Amino acid sequence: MAAKMTKPRRDTYDDVTAGIIKALEAGTPPWRRPWDPAVGAPLAPMNAATGRRYRGINTLLLGLSPQGFMDGDPRWCTYQQALDRGWQVRKGEKGTGIVFFKPIQVGSRDEPADEGEDAETRIIPMIRAYTVFHASQMDGIPEWRPPTVEEAPWRAPEAVRTVLAASGVPILTGGDRAFYAPSKDMISMPPEAAFMTAEGWSATALHELGHATGHPSRLDRNLANRFGTKAYAMEELRAEIASAMVCAELGVPSELEQHASYVDTWLEVLRHDKREIFRAAADAQRAADWILDRHPAYRLAVSEPASDDRSTPSPTPAKMPKPDERAAPDMPMHVSSALPVHVRQRIGLPEPEEQVRPEAHEQPVYGPSGP
Repeated sequence: MAAKMTKPRRDTYDDVTAGIIKALEAGTPPWRRPWDPAVGAPLAPMNAATGRRYRGINTLLLGLSPQGFMDGDPRWCTYQQALDRGWQVRKGEKGTGIVFFKPIQVGSRDEPADEGEDAETRIIPMIRAYTVFHASQMDGIPEWRPPTVEEAPWRAPEAVRTVLAASGVPILTGGDRAFYAPSKDMISMPPEAAFMTAEGWSATALHELGHATGHPSRLDRNLANRFGTKAYAMEELRAEIASAMVCAELGVPSELEQHASYVDTWLEVLRHDKREIFRAAADAQRAADWILDRHPAYRLAVSEPASDDRSTPSPTPAKMPKPDERAAPDMPMHVSSALPVHVRQRIGLPEPEEQVRPEAHEQPVYGPSGP
């Protein structure tokens, strides 16, 4: 009797990396979310059943699907989650793959335990693939209602400046290029008039702040890389993904074009290392979390309970705390003064005293971050 043929197990790392490479080759990086004025600013993808944001690599995977860009609705969930809530995925609809990481404990194969002793163990991540469907593929799901500025103050026009001010990273204005100088821990930006739109200035500033999160006093990534090296290009990838995540949460269109040499290097690295995009997405998520946490209203309004969507969810906006429950009195003056008036009133902050702003430097201070 012939032996039964077994189907080879799919390699999730290979599948995910192949999808990212294909998108990069097509000129459509999955972290860039198209902005359609008819449907409003882009939103980060979220689980329709739990309200949790998808995070890390899952943000990129959902960005590979066109469904998330058609109507401004950011909601996704599994077939079972939809079924449990009385929603029905329409017959013939094709799902989108996401992944879930779960740490598992395994014993050492090389060092068996002696009698009466426990074997040496180590923790490794187990990856598992799941399929989710977009809200537009379901019947019965409630109509999407985007959050108002009152419900999500971090999506107000002033939010980017609030985050930048609270970061503590000096921003010098002058010159004709934007960069972050690790040696001086400062950002240099051209004058705002040099940008086509206010959104362009905001997206660029957030990109450079993404680099600044790698400073040893923050998330401590290796920033001592020379321009033109693979390591330098991969740091650019992390900053680009991080700034796209932040822009999506703050409601800022982000369509920054990267130099072709960066894209070529990204492709080269990803073709030889199927796990690099996972590391880059994880680093980018940590950077985005750090930046978003600089917004006091966002920080006060998020919670991190365990989720049942098994897709590494991010904080979800909760109800604003009552004035006697907040930590607003401990908020630094330079942060509270940057908040919009309606946010200060909502969390019970007094009106800030008028302060004298320091004059911006006329010339940028060049650092070792490359041309």
